Amino acid sequence: MAAKRYPVAPGVQLNVRSGPGTSYEIVKLLPLGASVPVNCQRRGETVTGPYGTSNIWDNIANGQYVSDTYVLTGSDGLVAVPCS
Repeated sequence: MAAKRYPVAPGVQLNVRSGPGTSYEIVKLLPLGASVPVNCQRRGETVTGPYGTSNIWDNIANGQYVSDTYVLTGSDGLVAVPCS
């Protein structure tokens, strides 16, 4: 089953990182108006973004994570299975 897609915050070009925190390498930059699949989620560095403060990071592809605070999931909690 395909992962549900969620919109990235308006006006944000979002850094995609290799792990769940800002100390991880930036692997790419999402364009304005992007939407992302949330395959699984894991806890990591706590960051603040347009949608609050959270330590939840969304896995959007193999080895690619974005902070959940920049993704409009409609929830402050997990919306996908925990990453193994």
